[in-house]
Amino acid sequence: MAIIARLRDEGKVVLYVSHRMEEVFRICDAVTVFKDGRYVRTFEDMSTLTHDQLVTCMVGRDIQDIYDYRAREQGEVALKVDGLLGPGLREPISFQVRKGEILGLFGLVGAGRTELFRLLSGLERASAGNLELCGQALQLRSPRDAIAAGVLLCPEDRKKEGIIPLGSVAENINISARGAHSTFGWLLREGWEKGNADRQIQAMRVKTPNAAQKIMYLSGGNQQKAILGRWLSMPMKVLLLDEPTRGIDIGAKSEIYQIIHNLAASGIAVIVVSSDLMEVMGISDRILVLCEGALRGEQLREHATESNLLQLALPRGLAN
Repeated sequence: MAIIARLRDEGKVVLYVSHRMEEVFRICDAVTVFKDGRYVRTFEDMSTLTHDQLVTCMVGRDIQDIYDYRAREQGEVALKVDGLLGPGLREPISFQVRKGEILGLFGLVGAGRTELFRLLSGLERASAGNLELCGQALQLRSPRDAIAAGVLLCPEDRKKEGIIPLGSVAENINISARGAHSTFGWLLREGWEKGNADRQIQAMRVKTPNAAQKIMYLSGGNQQKAILGRWLSMPMKVLLLDEPTRGIDIGAKSEIYQIIHNLAASGIAVIVVSSDLMEVMGISDRILVLCEGALRGEQLREHATESNLLQLALPRGLAN
């Protein structure tokens, strides 16, 4: 940023491309918005431009509509967690999530959110506690057990843990479906791989030249949509989304929110970890707050406020 400021002060013209709002407002003197390759509008006076105005211009909708929240029927309990303990958790954690429900998990860095997901996805072994999936005991010894049961994870760091960078979009979508749609557990049936990849690319609206494109060349938002398409190829009961929109532009965020709501409307239980307070309030039916490895409280959507959630998320010595 200092280099950009110096170049500007020297009289150089800087064209800065970014979807990060804080950067745009911090360093730009004017901003031009493009959407889907088309010019939308130029704002010459940054002093009068608001964050909400810029977002609305980028996505074509009011910022309150971006989260696309829709009330829906909730079914029976999909996942019940009772007294769960493991790495990163200081106290036993108990909660449940219903079919068709979007449950938000909020907390500060180090609160134990990702650690909880690692336990629920079989990446870590629990030291105590019980899990029930649709009324049946669930034993997780490995991620394979979770996937077989229909508990599927989209990890926090998609580049390190979510994708195979040198693999094609098709390979990344189909990799977890090999057991269910293959011969001998690894050889996919002829024609199935391309057909499934094309279906998921269309369903998830992944912007790619074709299914053979290496996924590393896609934007973060399209990589994330491809990961979601991977799990739509599998029998799914519970979807764990760890920071699903981190590092993604506002337009792709809006599309991912629509996908999340559509999945919940189909009866899938969705649990979303997010550090974005507005996001977790915008898409969730109910919000659990973690602090220092312990469950501190629960808020229904209609009662949740920024103040309430932050009070619960802060360590007790700092909350007041």
